Amino acid sequence: MIPTRWQAAIMELLQRQGRARISELARSLAVSEETIRRHVRPLVAQGLVGREHGAVRWNGPSGEAPFDRRLRIRAAAKRAIARAAADLVADGQTVMIDTGSTTAFVAEALVVRERLTLVTNGIEIARSLVGRNGHRVYLAGGELKAELAAAVGPEALAFIGQFRADLAILSIAAIDTEEGLMNYALDEARLARAMMAGAERVMLVADRVKFGQRAAVHVAQLEEIDTLVTDAAPPEPFAGRLAEAGIALVVAGDHPEAAASSSRMV
Repeated sequence: MIPTRWQAAIMELLQRQGRARISELARSLAVSEETIRRHVRPLVAQGLVGREHGAVRWNGPSGEAPFDRRLRIRAAAKRAIARAAADLVADGQTVMIDTGSTTAFVAEALVVRERLTLVTNGIEIARSLVGRNGHRVYLAGGELKAELAAAVGPEALAFIGQFRADLAILSIAAIDTEEGLMNYALDEARLARAMMAGAERVMLVADRVKFGQRAAVHVAQLEEIDTLVTDAAPPEPFAGRLAEAGIALVVAGDHPEAAASSSRMV
């Protein structure tokens, strides 16, 4: 069975959490509970998910792991991306960073910068930077999501909306030539949009596997970002779309030790 867009999003969320109520899935994906039930039925018939009273559980093999385990997936590529991204940040800037495994590596790489003002909803990102090299760290409050290691919800959005930044550094779940940037959860997409709205420039950090993927929630068009940092030159038609949109492309080496020498501006 080839999953629909919504089925892929449902499975993604269940892989993260293990179990979720129908109402929670509907809220996260910004659809009706009936839409969730309609897309869940074929997944149940295939044995991929199981039904409980008012909830759905994941029956398949582990997919996207909890946040601490996700940090180990393609870690070398993410470290290379992080070092290349940190090279584009100047001392003293105000930087917004959303939560994600790649942006967590970016936070570690930013330790070498000085006197940054950092605004984030990510717990691990804040922990990596607080008290280091004169950095000032602002952590958004709100509902804490263990699978994201981050705060989300209206409180987090309101907090982010108070700041104006030189740069927003964002992670993403999928990059599509037509739909642009996409995430699996509405909460994550809203936080990303809020940071984009408050920043003078937007940098996207994404490894090569994100190209050609699709997710449930639209975040932004490609034209809305200024710089993309990745670990391999994007294939066509992505390379052409990036050039057409005037996006600065930075390709980092596939291993952390190669990042400094192989990073280049295209």
